[in-house]
Parts: sequence; C-alpha cells; structure tokens
Amino acid sequence: MSDDYVSQLASSRAEKDEFFAEHPQSPIPPEDRDSFDGLRYFDPDPEYRVEATVTVHDDPEPVEMETTAGPNVRYLRVMSFDFELDGETQTLCAYRQETEEDAALFVPFRDKTTGQESYRHGRYIELEPETELSDGDQVGIDFNLAYNPFCAYSETFSCPLPPEENWLDTTIRAGERSLDG
Repeated sequence: MSDDYVSQLASSRAEKDEFFAEHPQSPIPPEDRDSFDGLRYFDPDPEYRVEATVTVHDDPEPVEMETTAGPNVRYLRVMSFDFELDGETQTLCAYRQETEEDAALFVPFRDKTTGQESYRHGRYIELEPETELSDGDQVGIDFNLAYNPFCAYSETFSCPLPPEENWLDTTIRAGERSLDG
C-alpha cells in the first residue's frame, strides 16, 4: 500500500472527524460533540482492497431492506461482485433505489467483526464506477473505505440493514470500527 494512499486515507478520515465534531448536520448529538475525539478505524490494509468480477442483473429484482427505525426501504439488486478473500470466493450484491438510476452503488454488508469490533448492524461501501459496468468487468472494492451509517451514532436516523445475502462469513478488519469496539 503506497504512502500516498495511506496519506489520502488519513486526510479523508481527519475531514470526516472534523465534520462529525463541528457540522450542524453531524450525526453526533450536539450534547456529545464536545467530548467527541474522533472515529475509530482499523489500520489500512492492502489485503482488503480486492478486485471483483461483476455480474450485472439486467432485470434487477426488488429487495426489501429492514431499517433500524421505521418502515422497510425498497432497493433493486443491480449487480453482484465475486472476489477472493482469505482464500475463498465471496459475493456481495450492490443495490440502487428504483428512483436513483445514476446514484452510487450501495453495498451494505456484515462480517465477523459486526457487533464486536464494528457497528452492530453492519457497514456500508459506496462504489462510483467511472464507466458503465458489464458482465465480467473487474471493479475494485476497498474495504478500507467501509463506513458506519449515521444510525450508529444517533437513534434519530433510520438506516437500511444489510440483507442476509450480504452477510460475509469472513472477517473484514478494515474501515470504520464502532466507537466502543
């Protein structure tokens, strides 16, 4: 992992900490911001930057995702990613809401750190490919960029829960940790 990458990641994390500590739209409750001393992260690890093979779902199936506080939300399963991690093939699905064709690909997931070292309901990755993806294309997934949804910091937010098809049976010690894990 290059020094430039680690520097960029550290800079991005510092920016996020500043937003969480000071911005009016921070998910950290105002009464807790003075004592907020930054988010917790796993150390950057090149093993968690993987190349995945794309399978596009031409006729995307709707998926109802439960949320942390409210009605289910409906997404479309638009593609799947197969990748190697810890010597085994893993698969994650990517979703978009029906009305957001140009939005980033939403990849919520759980892994063996969920509820222990990372947020109890799972974490998210967003992918913004530079070109339209086709079957067999390769796309990078960087778990060092995995983050907790806002509901991890305040019950005033309602966040989609990763569907069971995105529960990985492996450990992802990369990205954002829970504040207490």
